Amino acid sequence: MRTHFCGLVDEALIGQTVTLCGWADVARNLGGLVFLDLRDHEGIVQIVAEPSDAPGNAEVLAAAAHVHYEDCLRVTGTVRRRQSVNDKLRTGRVEVVATRIEVLNKAEPLPFHAHENPGEDIRLKYRYLDLRRPEMQRMMRTRIRLVQALRRWLDARGFQDIETPILTKATPEGARDFLVPARMHPGEFYALPQSPQLFKQILMMAGFDRYYQIARCFRDEALRADRQLEFTQLDMEFAWVTERDVQDTVEALIRDVFREVIGVELADPFPRMTYAEAMRRYGSDKPDLRIALELVDIAHLVKSCEFKVFTDWANHEDGRVIALRAPGGAQFSRKQLDDYAAHAAKFGAKGLAWMKVEDAGKGREGISSPIAKFLDDATLAAIVQAAGAASGDAIFFGAASYKVASDFMGALRLKLGRDLGLVEDGWKPLWVTDFPMFEWDETEGRFVALHHPFTAPAVDDIEDLRANARTAVSRGYDMVLNGNEIGGGSIRIHRSDMQSAVFELLGIGKEEAELKFGFLLEALRYGAPPHGGIAFGIDRIAALMAGTESIRDVIAFPKTTTAQCPMTGAPSPIPDEQLAEVHVQVRPKA
Repeated sequence: MRTHFCGLVDEALIGQTVTLCGWADVARNLGGLVFLDLRDHEGIVQIVAEPSDAPGNAEVLAAAAHVHYEDCLRVTGTVRRRQSVNDKLRTGRVEVVATRIEVLNKAEPLPFHAHENPGEDIRLKYRYLDLRRPEMQRMMRTRIRLVQALRRWLDARGFQDIETPILTKATPEGARDFLVPARMHPGEFYALPQSPQLFKQILMMAGFDRYYQIARCFRDEALRADRQLEFTQLDMEFAWVTERDVQDTVEALIRDVFREVIGVELADPFPRMTYAEAMRRYGSDKPDLRIALELVDIAHLVKSCEFKVFTDWANHEDGRVIALRAPGGAQFSRKQLDDYAAHAAKFGAKGLAWMKVEDAGKGREGISSPIAKFLDDATLAAIVQAAGAASGDAIFFGAASYKVASDFMGALRLKLGRDLGLVEDGWKPLWVTDFPMFEWDETEGRFVALHHPFTAPAVDDIEDLRANARTAVSRGYDMVLNGNEIGGGSIRIHRSDMQSAVFELLGIGKEEAELKFGFLLEALRYGAPPHGGIAFGIDRIAALMAGTESIRDVIAFPKTTTAQCPMTGAPSPIPDEQLAEVHVQVRPKA
């Protein structure tokens, strides 16, 4: 139907006849002279319908005069040089003088204009129109180039692209599974995979050595800007490797892909930081290094002060008291201080103490704070010095259990960095290593795996692991970029006895372990090699590359935060007859 794409018409085609297909983007009828912008996925070119004595020209002018926004057109014409150059367009030095205009499909009045940015519900209901917008085309094409670059890099280095099952077995740990009733096995269910984790480990045992897959994964969990019910990840696994073998390979992959797709040079090598250091300095296991602010521990300064909140946590075995400097924060209003306290409360803070350093040279007289009366002069001076505060700064304080204080002060650090314009331009990658093996779940009264139950501990001795489970370190690692975890992985457990011991520590008894993971435990007994891997979030990396905060902008058909698809109406009720075929009966809503 066409000879060229609209966005690729250039000066090399001047004098030639072309046929183009696309949507009418903008129409300007100047009374006998009509300009149309014709748009396809490659871009926009200007079409001109002008008076002439050529046969059929009256029909061309008449057709152009009746074109409306988003009408689907086919245009034939001659390429010529534009008199007024438009440097904003790739085609801005040429135009096409129409000799024929066909309206292939008239568009009804649209719910929004392609150059508008309506609310997300409208965008997702009319996703096919939203995706036509040039900005959405740009972001989706960034994602496409990312996936292409990943495949080229991996294929060139001997990685093997192997598909793993979508219908699989439900397993404990992690998020909720999506369940699929098995029609041929009444009362039994498949689960959609949360990741290909166990299958890729089995592939290492099967001798495939270097595996990858652009894998679809499913997790029934709450949605937010960086999370969807179904998502895509680059899944990788290596046999006969240590942590550094995996990390060095995938670091080179990410560095090369960023250079190819968006022309960005990432650090070589990436800096490295342990989990303990990341939590101590930044209150996060995915610190944004573009913000220079750091948390400062001051428990040793306030153990004997008269402010009970500080002394209680400073003397608690698992307590933490933190100071965080806010440059220029002495100008904060009371409302701003209250807003920061409310923000910290979302992440577990019971309160947020503050101090304004109005004049550091005046000691107590230069400090404004509700808690200053509980602190002697020496302690006040020591806190100001430890926080690195100067005249005009503010200091925020957090006191709670180590994890809670780290969490809310880490979140406050990010907000202050953004509000105060302290986020540096550029890209700051980081490896975070040496994660804890387990976390203690107070509600359930048991350990849970910080990464997943197949991550190897740093110790090889099972009795050592059992005796020191609360402080055990894993062989897990995350790749972080600008405060986003873009990839997470670990060296896996390759011994059946160690895997059984980890299941036991996680409260998974022998009977349950055999029922859920019997095939894995059996495979580990037949010469499983040391192996490890990593998975990268394609959606998250694409969003970073495209410069958007929401992964929904780089997913063709995402769900809303209420887990719905406004365009198709999913999820939707299923007729009783169809449910009966799969032996399912729906309980009435409570």
